[in-house]
Amino acid sequence: APGLLDLVHLTTWAVCAVIKLPQLVAVLRAGSAWGLSATSLLLELAGLLVFLRYQIYYGYPLETYLEYPIVIVQVIILLYCVMHFSGKVRRALFYAVAFWAGWYMLTLRKCIIDLAMNLCTLVSAASKVVQLQHLWETKDSGQASALTWGMSVYASATRIITTVMTTNDLAVLIRFIVMLILNIWVTATILHYRKTKKTD
Repeated sequence: APGLLDLVHLTTWAVCAVIKLPQLVAVLRAGSAWGLSATSLLLELAGLLVFLRYQIYYGYPLETYLEYPIVIVQVIILLYCVMHFSGKVRRALFYAVAFWAGWYMLTLRKCIIDLAMNLCTLVSAASKVVQLQHLWETKDSGQASALTWGMSVYASATRIITTVMTTNDLAVLIRFIVMLILNIWVTATILHYRKTKKTD
């Protein structure tokens, strides 16, 4: 069903074009990054970059990963804001150089990119677990945006559909299933602590 596939692609791009904006607005409005983990964002960025590099390397259709560059730019801006509000801006240059070198080294050998892709699911999963841990420890959702995480749930779900309908790559499919479960978990946790705070 090409029509359905096009619709799923379009809605995924539309959601991902603004996916981090509610989070960014919350941070800027509060002038604080409370409730957000910089480590989680760094891991998320690493996972996104590896995934994008993998799709490009194997020449997968652009429409199956077009949202990744858009999301990466948003994560970088959000990460900069989090570092700014937590007084860690000086580290930004070091991270930028490390990510740039990593991007180049990923495709030196086929085995490197394949291994990185499998590890990237673990890294991306770790980014969600770190954010969950942060929420459990503080028992406060702070500036964490349930809308941003809710949109991540949608994007993971639609990408499971498009992967099955296009490339059917098992490594990619496993990644999206794991992301879907963890995104639902983080969203539910944010909503839980928001509700707890209101009743307090």
